[in-house]
Amino acid sequence: MSTLDNRYEFVLLYDVENGNPNGDPDAGNMPRIDPETGYGIVTDVCLKRKVRNYVEMVKGDAAGYRIYIKEGIPLNANHREAYLAVGLEPGKKTPVEGVNKARAWMCKNFYDIRTFGAVLGVGDNCGQVRGPVQINFSRSIDPIVQQEITITRLTVTREEEADKERTMGRKHIVPYGLYRAEGYVSAKLANDPTKGTGFSEEDLNLFWEALINLFEHDHSAARGKMATRRLIVFKHDSDLGNAPSHKLFELVTVERNPDANPPRSFQDYRVLIDQKNVPTNVKLIEML
Repeated sequence: MSTLDNRYEFVLLYDVENGNPNGDPDAGNMPRIDPETGYGIVTDVCLKRKVRNYVEMVKGDAAGYRIYIKEGIPLNANHREAYLAVGLEPGKKTPVEGVNKARAWMCKNFYDIRTFGAVLGVGDNCGQVRGPVQINFSRSIDPIVQQEITITRLTVTREEEADKERTMGRKHIVPYGLYRAEGYVSAKLANDPTKGTGFSEEDLNLFWEALINLFEHDHSAARGKMATRRLIVFKHDSDLGNAPSHKLFELVTVERNPDANPPRSFQDYRVLIDQKNVPTNVKLIEML
């Protein structure tokens, strides 16, 4: 695999129509919202889960592309597998050299570990991994409306309720919301001689592919209509980077049509990129 030689930042725009992009379990699974401003929020964990799901769908259990954070698989079982693979004895205290071997095996075999990092110290200690790819919380461009809709089901669950005609339920949606997420890719964290994860150019291309197709295989009644709208990438000429990330993010702005109040679709917005002020040693790539 090709080593990663450049630093990157990216801006991801995606929207939801009549769906719940990220339910809050502390609020009855209603769409997450900033109570002070009314802007919608989607956690980084939510987007990373979708990336993991896409990679697993594309690669299956292909060598080097397994998924560590996976439903139904205890994490310690993967640690035990790493110990056996590098010749360590599970259940025994291991010196630093052994932990580093297990850590390297985990990075090599699990895509999400070498991408996002992980804490692998529980059970058979495989150390800690600081991932080269990080994603901020998403935030909606405008305040969102949390809408609660009552639904009915023409059947009942328990036999003692058989005399009832139907049961009632509730569904939480956002009629429409455009969200923005920002992220970072560090070549230094990928290639560091002692702490690097081995995240490669091929891994990065798969990550971009996952972001573009983030919601294509995640459709459900709860999610509604979700789609990636824009993916704008800044590629630096060096692994350390050539401009502050926040300055690059400021080059991408989103304006709402003043006549669209409230906005109902992506066509109610304009994405503006200040290409004149992109530094000469940073390349802007519009992937979508």
